[in-house]
Amino acid sequence: MMPAPYRVRDGHLHFPEVALPEDTVLHGDCVQVMAGLPSESVDFVLTDPPYICGYRDRLGRMIANDTCADWLEPAFREVYRLMKPDTLCISFYGWTATEAFVSAWAAAGFRRVGHLVFCKPYASRSGLFRASHECAYVLAKGKPPLPARPVSDVSGWVYTGNRLHPTQKPVEVLEPLVRTYCPEGGLVLDPFCGSGSTLVAARSCGRRFLGIELDEGHVTTARARVRQPS
Repeated sequence: MMPAPYRVRDGHLHFPEVALPEDTVLHGDCVQVMAGLPSESVDFVLTDPPYICGYRDRLGRMIANDTCADWLEPAFREVYRLMKPDTLCISFYGWTATEAFVSAWAAAGFRRVGHLVFCKPYASRSGLFRASHECAYVLAKGKPPLPARPVSDVSGWVYTGNRLHPTQKPVEVLEPLVRTYCPEGGLVLDPFCGSGSTLVAARSCGRRFLGIELDEGHVTTARARVRQPS
């Protein structure tokens, strides 16, 4: 999806805003797609962007745009614009590119308010250490309200087998985040939705959702998952 026509302002592409789609997956470059969506329309963002590490799994599968960072700051600027005031974005990230992620989030306007660690019962690789965790930063726009029952910043992990995506996240781990930090009936955005785990979690929690994905194959997978009966 690429809204048109566009115009150039301040060296950036700007598209006419359209009504925010809901409960769907849009195919395209998330920077371009988000540029056509209305400001301050999203209640919560939960996303797993490329880690900028050139990842290749045991089957040789790779992630689009995982070898460059030119998309990082523009993407999170758009995410920030789409978020309502006083809301949260939780973003997984690659620790080897921490400086790039932190710089992009700050440039977009985000304030870091938390850090999450998910402990795996297995090692995804071994080297100097056994890699047995995933991590995510909690980013704030404004001053989000405190939840009545905050989740722990250290929790467990469920192995998905990565059957649908090279870095498939478990729905069971995402559901508590959606349930706690997105208001009932709110809209969850995942601009790097991959196989759609965030969207499935949002649906199971009774939230509306919108996913964006660059890879056409993953778009097909994500759309099929969100159409399955609950």
